[in-house]
Amino acid sequence: MIFDGIDDDLRAARERVRRLERLTTQRQGLALQLDEVGRLLVELEERLAEEEKDVSRLESGGFTAFLAGLAGSKEERLAKERAEAQAVRQRLDGQRSRLGWLETDMAAVESGLAEVGTAREEYAALLERKERMLVESGDPRGRELADIAGRLADTAAGLREHEEARQAGTEAAQAVGQVLHSLGGARGASRWDMLSGGGGFADMVEHGHLRNADEAAWHAQRALDVLSRELADIGVQANPRMPEVDTRWFADMFFDNIVVDAIKHQRIARTGEAVAEIAQWVRDTVTSLTARHAELERQRDELVTRREELLAS
Repeated sequence: MIFDGIDDDLRAARERVRRLERLTTQRQGLALQLDEVGRLLVELEERLAEEEKDVSRLESGGFTAFLAGLAGSKEERLAKERAEAQAVRQRLDGQRSRLGWLETDMAAVESGLAEVGTAREEYAALLERKERMLVESGDPRGRELADIAGRLADTAAGLREHEEARQAGTEAAQAVGQVLHSLGGARGASRWDMLSGGGGFADMVEHGHLRNADEAAWHAQRALDVLSRELADIGVQANPRMPEVDTRWFADMFFDNIVVDAIKHQRIARTGEAVAEIAQWVRDTVTSLTARHAELERQRDELVTRREELLAS
C-alpha cells in the first residue's frame, strides 16, 4: 500500500504527541503537589518551632514550669508537650521525604518533555503530507484508512494509559492495605488493653503497630500521589489524602487508665474507618479502570478488523 509508510510515521508521531500531552498533564499535577508540600513544610516548621519553645520553657524551669509545678502538673504537661513536638517533627520528616520523591518525579517528567518537545509540529507536517497523498491518489479507501490509523493510535495510547493507571491503583491498594493491617494490630492491642488491663506491655505493642501504620501511611500517600497523576492522564481528577496516624498517643502511657484506653481505642477505630474508605475508593477505581480497559480492547479489535478488510479488498 502506498500509504503504509506514511501511516506508520503518523502512528509514531501521534504517539509522541500523546506522550507530550501526558507528560504536560503530569507536570501540572506535580507542580500542584510541590506547591502543596512547600506550604505544608512552612507551616510544619513554624509549628515545630513553637512546640519546641513550649518544651524548652517547661524543661528550663522558668515561670511556665513554676506555674505548672504549683498546679502539680509539670510532668504531665512536659510529657504532652514533648509528644506534640515529636508528632510535628515526624510530620515534617514525612513531608520532606515526599518533597524528595516529587522532585525526582518532576526531573523525570522534564527530561521526557525535552525528548518530545516538537511532537505537535512533526505530527502536523505529516498530516499535511498524508492529505496531499490522498488527494493525489484518488483512492476512496485512503481517507477511511487514515481515520482508522488515527483512531488506532488513540486507542493504543488509551490502553497503555489505562493499564498504567490500573497498575498504579493496584500498588496503591496494596500500600493502603498495609496501613489497615497495622491499624488492625493496634486496634487489637487497644481492645486487649481495655478488656484485660494489659498495662505497659499492651501500650508498647499498640505503639509499635501505630508507628508501623504511620510509616506505611507515608508510603501509601506516595502511591496515591502516583495514582492521582495517572488518573489525570485519562481525564479523571482525584486528590486522595491519607489521614494522619496520631503518634502522640504514646504519651498516653504516662496516664494509663480505662478512660484514656477507651479514647485511644476510639481514635484508632476512627482512623481505621477513614483509611478503609480510601481503600474502598481505590478498589472501585481499579474496577472502573479494568472495565474501561476491556472496552478499549474491544474498540481496538474492531478497528484492526476493519483495517484488514479494507486492505484485503
